[in-house]
Amino acid sequence: MYNLARLHEAVAEVLPDNECIVFRDRRFTWREVTDRTRRLASVLAAAGLGCHTERDVLSNWESGQDHVGLYLYNGNEYLEGMLGAFKARCAPFNVNYRYVEKELLYLFENSQAKVIIYHAAFAPVLEKLRDQLSGVKLWLQVADESGNALLPGAVDYEEALAAASPKPLSPALSNDDLYILYTGGTTGMPKGVIWRNEDIYKGALASGGVPESLEQFQERVKARRPFRALPTPPLMHGAAHWVAFNMWHVGATVVIQSEVERLDPDDIWSTVERERVNAITIVGDAFARPLLDQLAKKQYDLSSLTLVTSGGAIFTAALKQEFLDAVPQIKILDALGSSETGSQGTHYSTQDSGATTGNFDMSDQNDVLRDDLTGVVEAGSNDIGWLARRGHVPLGYFEDEAKTAKTFPEIEGVRYSVPGDRAMLEADGRLKLLGRDAVTINSGGEKIFAEEVELAIKGHPGVYDAVVCGTPNARFGSQVTAIVQLRTGSQLSEDALKAHANQSIARYKLPRAVLFADTIVRAPSGKADYRWARGYAMVELGLEE
Repeated sequence: MYNLARLHEAVAEVLPDNECIVFRDRRFTWREVTDRTRRLASVLAAAGLGCHTERDVLSNWESGQDHVGLYLYNGNEYLEGMLGAFKARCAPFNVNYRYVEKELLYLFENSQAKVIIYHAAFAPVLEKLRDQLSGVKLWLQVADESGNALLPGAVDYEEALAAASPKPLSPALSNDDLYILYTGGTTGMPKGVIWRNEDIYKGALASGGVPESLEQFQERVKARRPFRALPTPPLMHGAAHWVAFNMWHVGATVVIQSEVERLDPDDIWSTVERERVNAITIVGDAFARPLLDQLAKKQYDLSSLTLVTSGGAIFTAALKQEFLDAVPQIKILDALGSSETGSQGTHYSTQDSGATTGNFDMSDQNDVLRDDLTGVVEAGSNDIGWLARRGHVPLGYFEDEAKTAKTFPEIEGVRYSVPGDRAMLEADGRLKLLGRDAVTINSGGEKIFAEEVELAIKGHPGVYDAVVCGTPNARFGSQVTAIVQLRTGSQLSEDALKAHANQSIARYKLPRAVLFADTIVRAPSGKADYRWARGYAMVELGLEE
């Protein structure tokens, strides 16, 4: 019963005429979304796609299902794509639309994509890659404002749905069917985290608690008051579509803002006002600052708003307090979690309690393990350990046995997910998050890997050495800062260096600051000295720790 497609249809059975998705001038009821996603499932099944090998004969890092790439901006089609794939027993996966061609090619090949559902705006990029993606059997193009023509051999999304049959759910749907979330790897290349439907539901998507039966689930949904939620980040990020599914699992309506290619604060606030939205989801300061700036420019009726949820990046206490002052009735929820763990902790701020940041109430099935993974850290010990989750955790990383074994070890007979976050337990049992142990830079909710940026920079013939670190940024929490040592006699501008790097990495990964140094300090082993790099950058940028 914990299959995500089955749960969605269980809500549709009891709330058929309620609004399920609102996007621009489109209003889809639960009945209509059920019809559309059943049709999409039929399209996939007609192409011979689905589940070919059941879970019980596979290793944790393997998949027996066909994979559906969602190369889409926010819109009803993104969420329909996930549901339709689940209903066909395919596994949908997210595609970061900011990726450049090299990154996209790696992702589609690594994921073994059989279907790509994409907005017409991305057709020119895909046209360049198609000859190298012979494994893709079906291309579904979603019409948009770009006006780009249908790619040869592709099928128009709406025409495909109109011609398909809305067949009922297959009885073969399983709790073992896969949910796949691609996240950055240790070298910056994406890796697919594979979850069983039951585990991702219980680990991240079970708002209101896990029901014992579908009947109990439906009774809870019917008993709840109507609720409307707006996840503002791109749905290609887990933080956004997790909110959508959590809201659906309490019978709520998911509202999507009109402007989907960039953050438009006026559009977001206008959508909240027009649609009487009750909850919005943001990504820390990177979203909070422009949203607050817009409130200073224009008045909106935000009386319906009761909850602001933030995840994926730091949300500083100062900006929380500004939010609470501007919209006093809201609660602010910091949600802690990761692609490899699901939900791990929560922290609330209100006008009465005041705004704070940093400590979390740990969710069930989470522990802070000792540094040597021999047991759990004691509260108040000041020991720094590994934040880990047990119980409902992913199966592993798709087609990567070694990384699966490393990140999901068995400790004293219990399987854990230990993705690398460092943490402490305060005396009161609350969690103090210290950050990811690996060299990553979290800029506005985007995980950027230093080694990948370094590689892109050092590919320029005028560069002798380079090291990349994160430094504070008022809006994005952290920014990518590059320290570059040029070859003797080389002259290279910051803009030229960024243009070169942009040939192999997406723009959001490019350094916001480039510092030129006579010599880059490295450890005796030749490894980058990131402590030196950050210290140097802080001084050169005039910043303080």
